[in-house]
Amino acid sequence: MVRMLRPLTRAVTYTRLLHLSMAIVWPSLWLFIDEAWWTVGTATVLLGIAGLVPAMRVVEGFQARLLLTGHRDGGETQEIMSTPSATWSDRGRVVVWLGARLFLGVLASHLCVQLLLLTMDLVSTTISDQRVGGAWLPVEGPDPWHALLAPLPLILGAAVVVGSGHLITRIALRLLGPSPAERLAALEERTEQLLERTRIARELHDSIGHALTVAVVQAGAARASGDPEFTDRALVAIEETGRAALEDLERVLGVLRESRKPVSSRPTLVDADRLLESARSSGAKVDAEVTGPVDTVPGPVSREGYRILQESLTNALRHAGAVPVRVRVHVADDTLVLAIRNPLTQPVPGPGRGSGLRGIRERAALLGGLARTGPDEGDWQVHVELPLS
Repeated sequence: MVRMLRPLTRAVTYTRLLHLSMAIVWPSLWLFIDEAWWTVGTATVLLGIAGLVPAMRVVEGFQARLLLTGHRDGGETQEIMSTPSATWSDRGRVVVWLGARLFLGVLASHLCVQLLLLTMDLVSTTISDQRVGGAWLPVEGPDPWHALLAPLPLILGAAVVVGSGHLITRIALRLLGPSPAERLAALEERTEQLLERTRIARELHDSIGHALTVAVVQAGAARASGDPEFTDRALVAIEETGRAALEDLERVLGVLRESRKPVSSRPTLVDADRLLESARSSGAKVDAEVTGPVDTVPGPVSREGYRILQESLTNALRHAGAVPVRVRVHVADDTLVLAIRNPLTQPVPGPGRGSGLRGIRERAALLGGLARTGPDEGDWQVHVELPLS
């Protein structure tokens, strides 16, 4: 019983009723002015035409968020858009929404009024034959049994208020919610954020954590040894480790600053020239060859390809130094191929180790592609194939 009455204690129940009542104000004004039902039809048609205006989704989405979702941040609120309609499909859904809101508002309001009138008739005919009038169901009196029936219309009215509020909220989530294109864009944005978070976590753990560990161990050993020569060597090691950690930290902060930009403004393979020039300015001899229509590569694939190329060049500069680097970017009908090779200048413990290389493989796997990293005939290779479809 308490659970059934709980919706009546929530403010959102009555804000939803207010939202439905606001829908019938415009047609009611026309009916009040002319007292002809054809004017209501004209007002409805004009309301439908207004739904074709892109800004109407902003107005309706804001109202729905404010009155239908209980002023919550997140959850259902995020499922109702308050941005202009971008396509004709979005405009059509707004038109259907306005019609559904008007129809449900008229129906719910009329039912509530009728049930209230019926309750008043039942009360007034309990001890007399006077009726308020206007209710659908005729009530004849006097009849003392009407006092027992009087609460029933009120209960039905409460059910209409709660039920219509839930229904209009479901309709809003369906018609004012994001379109498939908007859902895809949001999913792409979320995927990009998760990728960058994972990368930042790896960078901080591997570089900063390692640097701090080395610094603490070296400082403790120098303090305990009492040997000036050993202390000098420890300080040099701490200095070198700290500089490397600062470089890694600056790179991570660069990722954080760039992550605030919208996905569409982030670099793609079309901007690969600046990566190659940056590597050349650092001393590397970069032999680059780009074949195929790079500008036609889909946005998510092109952005991840840029990141893979960036990480490959960074690893080459960090571990091999100023060595010749061969870069091949090839766009076929349904595949993007990235191949980066550079000579090995020092032995490696095993293929594919390191957070950057894990990031390359994870990016490729996320797009349904393949990545091979490791030694190959005296070179270090990164070979990635990403599907374009």
